[in-house]
Amino acid sequence: MEKAIAHPTDARLHEKARLRLVKLAGAAGISLRQSYARLAPRLAGQVGRYAHARQFRRMRKGLRRLKGYTGRVRRALEPVALRASLRDIQRQLDVVADAALRERIEGEIALVDRLLRQKPKDRRKLYALHEPEVDFISKGKARVRYAFGTKVSVATTHREGFVVGMRAMPGNPCDGHTLREALEQVEILTETRPRRAFVDRGYRGHGVETADVFISGQRRGMTPALKRDLRRRSAIEPSIGHMKTDGRLARCPLRV
Repeated sequence: MEKAIAHPTDARLHEKARLRLVKLAGAAGISLRQSYARLAPRLAGQVGRYAHARQFRRMRKGLRRLKGYTGRVRRALEPVALRASLRDIQRQLDVVADAALRERIEGEIALVDRLLRQKPKDRRKLYALHEPEVDFISKGKARVRYAFGTKVSVATTHREGFVVGMRAMPGNPCDGHTLREALEQVEILTETRPRRAFVDRGYRGHGVETADVFISGQRRGMTPALKRDLRRRSAIEPSIGHMKTDGRLARCPLRV
């Protein structure tokens, strides 16, 4: 399920992080020596134009400056006891009397620290500050090459096609590693243990022993009746398509 986030470019993320920190500093009554309210938005737009013009050296230079702006605002909240390079917000965090607000600021600082430290080739990168759980999911399709969201497992009955289980799978796990949890959910909701499960080829290496699992394209041990049942597995694809288009599950605007 794709989440309702903008395309996570570095310039957009750094500018969004700066804005969120400045807003929290204003709510806490912390005075900033400089908020970069004029320089940072202009530089973020310029970075995008450099990328469009394929002027990548200028783009990277602008990103380094924008990253510095965000880091300076972020460091404004740290206590003075930390190293001298830490600035405005972190230095004044001790003066915030509201414990809930201080906890929010500390959580935001942790997210911004994670954003500033991540590298282009890192795994489990931060793609949205308001949705840290969002994963990069490669689709491999011509019209949808990738998506930023959370993997969802859907289980339906074999004959009627009733949906008897649906759950989010954060962390972008392999499909085979989600089958055990999906079958457990079906058993809890229906109070019936599934005897057979018909899945596609992405579920190879599932390790499930509580039910007979038949994988699409399987040849060994297949009877004519099992072959017909396995062909019936493809009926779940239209069901998922209807849930995405008619049920408005293609893009989730909610925080989960």
